[in-house]
Amino acid sequence: MTSLFRLTFFACAAIGFGNCHSSDADAREGDVLLAKVYNKSLYRSELKDIVPPGTSPDDSILLTRAYIQRWVRDQLLMYEAERNIPKDLNIDKLVRDYRASLVRFNFEEQIIAEQLDSTLSESELRDFYENNKDQFQLESTILKCQLIVIPSNAPQNEFNRLWYSKNPADENRLRILCKQWAKEALLDAEQWHRLEEISALLPRGTLTSENVAPRREGALSDGDFRYYYRVLEVVRGKQTAPFEYVREQAKAILLHKRKQDLIERWKEDLYQKELRRQNIWINH
Repeated sequence: MTSLFRLTFFACAAIGFGNCHSSDADAREGDVLLAKVYNKSLYRSELKDIVPPGTSPDDSILLTRAYIQRWVRDQLLMYEAERNIPKDLNIDKLVRDYRASLVRFNFEEQIIAEQLDSTLSESELRDFYENNKDQFQLESTILKCQLIVIPSNAPQNEFNRLWYSKNPADENRLRILCKQWAKEALLDAEQWHRLEEISALLPRGTLTSENVAPRREGALSDGDFRYYYRVLEVVRGKQTAPFEYVREQAKAILLHKRKQDLIERWKEDLYQKELRRQNIWINH
């Protein structure tokens, strides 16, 4: 609070702002002035929805004080921003353009919600992927793997047996044991992961871009934890990402293209319709 900004700030410590009083000339009848920044005023009635029902008295005070402080700072920023508007800046035009863009965006979203067919078949997605592989180049290495991290006091012999077992029934037993003991358990053999994410779960240097390779596996301990890992498949950075890895990305791109095409068709239909109605005139 400084004389530079001629700021008057009122803080109330009692619940609901207690019995704050102000002789401010523009105070509204029956309301309480809480803060003032130049010609901007904040009244108690404007804060009625700030404090959720059931909030404790102490928390209510903290919430309202915090709101008042933010309001004051926002008003100071707005004052300085308005005071320093460049002479060549047409605020009215900016406001009109912004309003127009909001109205247009809102209407386009309404058209999309009502008319867009968002159903994409698997064949459509795969065709798009196959025809646009240059859009799906990996930035870094990804891999399919299985990984378990267990504390040192976990039943190591049982984990060893189940981890190396070739019996399909033991897979479910391993999952159950992991739920009980594992700090981390990645057992889905079809899930792709970024190499950096997997490396961060293992002792430093265990898996790197230099040594990662299919069929690489191991088990190691660092005193606190025991780690089991098995690399199943690897695709290195700068190569085309597998379809499964970018399926959602391909879907998002296709839907975005559909939206754009829908809006362009709608605008063209509207143009032709209004042209026939002679509601458009262009000076040639």
